[in-house]
Amino acid sequence: MSTEIILPISLSIATFLCSLVAGFLFAFVLVVMPGIRRLNDREFIGTFQVIDGIIQNNQPIFVLVWVGSMIFLITSVMLGIGQLNQFLPLLIISGLVYIFGVQLPTFTINVPLNNKLQTWDVMDMNETTLKAARFDFEPRWNRWNAIRTFFACLTSTLLIILLLEM
Repeated sequence: MSTEIILPISLSIATFLCSLVAGFLFAFVLVVMPGIRRLNDREFIGTFQVIDGIIQNNQPIFVLVWVGSMIFLITSVMLGIGQLNQFLPLLIISGLVYIFGVQLPTFTINVPLNNKLQTWDVMDMNETTLKAARFDFEPRWNRWNAIRTFFACLTSTLLIILLLEM
């Protein structure tokens, strides 16, 4: 199979997977976090621990989508270097936006916050400790998730435009 056929396939898969990631992050901004925000501190932390625990335990479809989005986007950029002329900058920008706007904050901010939250034993924490722990976690996590969501949606939009223009 020639690389002229592989690039559109890889780019289509990258677009699909990056869009799924954007939708996942968007769902947290729009539904999950506003929903659990209404819980008391102990319930909030416990609920987030359960949700994050599913992800942290390498839920196979989630891992496939998350890791696959990076693999297919990077592969598309590499293939595009030899094939795309006028559209190459758009593809490179899409890749950079995704890596630096979504993946980097995920692994340097959100995942470490999640890991710290997983160490808390909500049943052994008093109300003051719970309130402080939640305050240290929730605003920063939400802020960076909103940033990741914006850049994930931007990446999907750029990739869709690129596919339509090719």
